[in-house]
Amino acid sequence: MAGRASSLWIVATAVLIASAVVGDVARRALRPAPVATAPTAGAAAVPPPEPAGGVSQSGSGPAPTPTPAPESGVGYTEQVARAEIRRRIRASAGIAYLDAVMAASGDSMLHRWDRRVIDAVRVYLGAGRPPTYRAEFGDAVRSAFRRWEGTGVPVRFTLLADSGTAEVQITWRIQFEIERTAQTDLTWDAEGHLESGAITFALFDPQSRPMDADDIRVVALHEIGHLIGLDHSPDSADIMFPVAKVRDLSDRDIQSALLLYDLPPGSIR
Repeated sequence: MAGRASSLWIVATAVLIASAVVGDVARRALRPAPVATAPTAGAAAVPPPEPAGGVSQSGSGPAPTPTPAPESGVGYTEQVARAEIRRRIRASAGIAYLDAVMAASGDSMLHRWDRRVIDAVRVYLGAGRPPTYRAEFGDAVRSAFRRWEGTGVPVRFTLLADSGTAEVQITWRIQFEIERTAQTDLTWDAEGHLESGAITFALFDPQSRPMDADDIRVVALHEIGHLIGLDHSPDSADIMFPVAKVRDLSDRDIQSALLLYDLPPGSIR
C-alpha cells in the first residue's frame, strides 16, 4: 500500500507541474506583443518653400547679391530660345557687359521691368529725410532719372508726392554701417519681371564725409542702373562698377541697358 500511495503522489505532482507549464504557455500566447519604438530625435529643420520670384540687394560699394535658384525642367523650344539669348549676349562683348554679369551670376536671370513708357514706373521720392537732407538732393535724383530716360531705355519714371501707390520707394539715412553710400532692393516674379524696388541714400559716405548734390547724382545714376535691372560691371570706366569711379554713364552702361530691354526677362540657362 505504501508503494502504491507513493506512486499516486508522484503522478499527482507531475500533473500539477504539467498544468502550470500549460497555463504559463497559454498566458504568454494571449499576452499582446510589444510595440516597436524608434529612438526619439529632435524635429528636423524644414526650410520654408521658395517664393515664386526673387529678391536682390545691390548697392554702391562691394556687397554680395542674393539671387534665386534657376528653374529646372526646361523644354526643347525654350532651350533653343535661351541659347539664342546667350549667343546675343556673347556677341555684345566689348560694347556691353551683360556677358560678364551673366558669367558671374548665380542664377543667370535677366531682370527688368516690362516696357513702361506710357505706364511709367511710380516712384515716391522723399521718405525718411534726416535733418541734414537738402532739397537739392532730391533734384539730383530727379536729374539721374532723366539721364537714364534719355538713353532710350523703354522705361519711364514718374515721381509722386504720395507713397500709397508707388512701386519704388526712395528713402534717406545719415550713414550706412558698411562700406556703401546707397542700397537698392528689388523684387521680381518667376519670369524675371521686376515688380517693386526701394533705394536708400546715405547723406554721409563711409568715411563720414558729407555728400554733396553732385555726389548724390552720381550715386543715383548707379542705383537707378540697378533699379532698371543692371548688375555690377567689372570695368571701372562704367558707372555700374561696384565703386563708382566716373561721374556719368558710359557707352557700355547704355548699351548694356538697351540690350537688356531688347531681350526677354528670365533665366538664360
